[in-house]
Amino acid sequence: MAERPALLLLPGLLCGAWVWTGQTAALADAADITVADFFGFESIGAMADSVLATAPARFAVAGHSMGGRVALEIVRKAPERVSALALLNSGVHPRRPNEAEQRQVLVDLAHAEGMDALARRWLPPMVAPARTADAPFMERLAAEVRRATPEIFERQIRALLNRPDAESVLSTIACPTLVLGGHQDGWSPADQQRSIAAGIARASLTLIDDCGHMSPVEQPEAVSAALRGWLQTLTA
Repeated sequence: MAERPALLLLPGLLCGAWVWTGQTAALADAADITVADFFGFESIGAMADSVLATAPARFAVAGHSMGGRVALEIVRKAPERVSALALLNSGVHPRRPNEAEQRQVLVDLAHAEGMDALARRWLPPMVAPARTADAPFMERLAAEVRRATPEIFERQIRALLNRPDAESVLSTIACPTLVLGGHQDGWSPADQQRSIAAGIARASLTLIDDCGHMSPVEQPEAVSAALRGWLQTLTA
């Protein structure tokens, strides 16, 4: 029987291990899973370095949103260590015009009114429109956001605003790569995922219906199934 691969799961902005709960349960038989914690860092490079410092010699890595940015930085820094790459609801572009001002509004809100106010402003655009009416689901996400602090949020926003342009990394990726997105993702749209996949030689593209930006928690079964198929490329 083939040895199970090491799988590192990298969360996005304000997310912790909770965002990957569905996948850690569903894929426990397929990989040895570790979930990274990025609450203490304020640059994409430092996040990538923290992963590389504790990761095994070879590993598969899946990053959601900001975590996808970190995964691409890992590939930039140590391509020989990455056996497979998955980018979920992510992007490669550098800071956009007016992005700093838009994000600063949310940072100011978190400091002035607290994390609950931030959650109620920030979360609805992050999920498929139909899910915003699911009060228990939205409260579960809000409860997790409230576990963070304005200082953590500000550090991670600083990391995102100073993120590297990762487009040049795409053509260097040689490992099996899954690019996954949601058809209702307004933050990292489906066309953006198509463009990323087109730039990677060994990429497969999965777009999920009824899914916004928070795919691991919005559609956990579909995301887990896509990741399982991707992992199977390592043992085929």
